[in-house]
Amino acid sequence: MSESKGAARTYNQDHIPRRYAPSKRRFSIYWTWSYPWEANRDVTEMDNRFSTMTEVRRVAWPNYESIEYSEKMFLQGIAGTLELFHLSTLRFQQLVGEVTTQPVAVFQRIDQAGQRLPIDERVLADTDTMMVFGLDHMVTEQEASPEEIESMREFLKREGACLIIGPHHDVGVSPDLKERAMEYAHHGDPLVPRQQRFGKYTRSVMKGLGIPVENRYGLRPAVVQGTTQIAPLNASRDLDSRRWLDDVATFNFHPHLPHYALTTDDAKSVRILATQPIDLSRPHPFTQAGNKEFNCFMWMPPSGERAGDILLADSTIFTTLFGGDKSLEKFWKNLAVK
Repeated sequence: MSESKGAARTYNQDHIPRRYAPSKRRFSIYWTWSYPWEANRDVTEMDNRFSTMTEVRRVAWPNYESIEYSEKMFLQGIAGTLELFHLSTLRFQQLVGEVTTQPVAVFQRIDQAGQRLPIDERVLADTDTMMVFGLDHMVTEQEASPEEIESMREFLKREGACLIIGPHHDVGVSPDLKERAMEYAHHGDPLVPRQQRFGKYTRSVMKGLGIPVENRYGLRPAVVQGTTQIAPLNASRDLDSRRWLDDVATFNFHPHLPHYALTTDDAKSVRILATQPIDLSRPHPFTQAGNKEFNCFMWMPPSGERAGDILLADSTIFTTLFGGDKSLEKFWKNLAVK
């Protein structure tokens, strides 16, 4: 990491708008968190916080025992874990930048220096594909304002606009502690507490834009028997007229992915383009109710005044924290060119 000879890294400066060019899509990533509120959480709290980097190092030992992740080079508290998320999107940014010849801009709702940036024309004016990554813990009270909802609605009136919303998992909703323990044993990630509820901001966006979807649970995907490779998607390619999933067989493995539950009976407004098989060897309330798959990729085609597309996919699909292969990179390229 520290020895990279890539371009110089910049920080704490105004965004330089990118020029529009036909077929050269401009991508923007928006982290919905308040960086200070997340980083300043009391580490003695059991639930609803990110792990510290020290906890990550302990659980993932020896993966982060190199000098670049030491106290000399890297933040060891919760802030260090937040920086891992930033680092994990670099491959996506590089690949999309190569395809589009446009740099991928990265914004935060409230950054390290406490500078607040709502989603408005400053973010949207030079963006064609807006990626809203819902990694704000609900206890930090992030919520889209009416002005932000209106800005996104206006953005989606533009021909070719695309809004990708990534609500993250919602673990441990039940007040029943035994049920929370079952969920914890199901996903099996010691870094995720018994209750970790994400996505108040993305929920407010979906409500404001009339998107009939809710992120639920944190489900462990099935793997190909005898391997650690995630099981293939069950893709509804007949519904995928935009061909987002061309030559895409799998996303990357993540031990606790959200189920995107439809909250409407109108099957025309939202197309479920892919579901993911669940690891049935570990009981979970969702599978005990008879479910064997969860919704992992959804599309709302243009409708009425909305000329743009809306996609729903978890933010970890765009990171390298949990691996990735040619199939995942093909998905990224599809988003960049379609």
